[in-house]
Amino acid sequence: MPRTSRTAAPLAGNRDVAELLSILREQSSPSLADFQKLLEQVGTMERQLEAAVRELTAMRRDLAEMERRRHPAANAMRKAVIIVQAQVLELREKLSALKQAIADGCKNAVTAFREKGAAALDTVTRFFRVRPMLEAVQVQADHAAQAAGRAIERIEAVSQKYHEAGRHLKNAGRALTGKEAIQKVKPPGKAAKTATVPFRAVRTCFRSLEKSAASAANRLERLEQQKPSIQNTIQQYNR
Repeated sequence: MPRTSRTAAPLAGNRDVAELLSILREQSSPSLADFQKLLEQVGTMERQLEAAVRELTAMRRDLAEMERRRHPAANAMRKAVIIVQAQVLELREKLSALKQAIADGCKNAVTAFREKGAAALDTVTRFFRVRPMLEAVQVQADHAAQAAGRAIERIEAVSQKYHEAGRHLKNAGRALTGKEAIQKVKPPGKAAKTATVPFRAVRTCFRSLEKSAASAANRLERLEQQKPSIQNTIQQYNR
C-alpha cells in the first residue's frame, strides 16, 4: 500500500498522551476514565483495520490462484480487490488523522495545564475537536462494508452465470441424444465460495470498525458533557 500512517505507533506510547494521562490521574480528574476508554477504542479500531488488511492479503492470494486457473470470476474479483484496497487506504488515512488530532490535543492540554493549572483541564474536550473525524471513520467503514457486500454479490453472480451457461451447453448435448434436460441450477462453485470468504470476513471487520467509531463518538460526547469542577466555578465567581 503506497500511503503510510503519520501516527503508526499506538497512542498510549505518545509522549504527550502519556503526560496528559499522568496529569489527569494526579488531579483525580473525572475525565480520566472516559479519556482512557476513548484511547482504547481508537486502538481497537486500528486492530480491526489491520485485520481487514490481513483479509486483503488473503484476497490477493485467492485472486492469483483464480487467475492461474483462468476462472471466469477472476476479473470480477480483481476489480473487487482494488475497491477493497481503496477502502482500506481511506480508513487508514482517516484513522491516522484522528490519532494525530488526539496527540495534538493532548499536547495543547498539557501546555494549558502548565500555564493555567488544574482548572484548564475541567473542560478537557475543548482540546479534542475530533468528533467529526470519528463520524467520518464511521461513515467510511459503512461504505467499505457495503462495497465488500457488493463484491460478494458480483463474484457469485459471475460464477452463477458460468454454471448456467454450462447447463445450457450440457442440455444442448442431451437434447441431441434424446435425454431429459437438466433443470436444477448449480450453486456457485467451490472456487467462487472460497473467493468470497475473505470478503465476508473483511465486511465483518468494517462493520466492527463502524461500531467502534460510533462508540468512541459517544464516549467523546460524554467527555464533552463533563461539568466544570466546583473549584473552577468558585474561581470564576471570585474574579
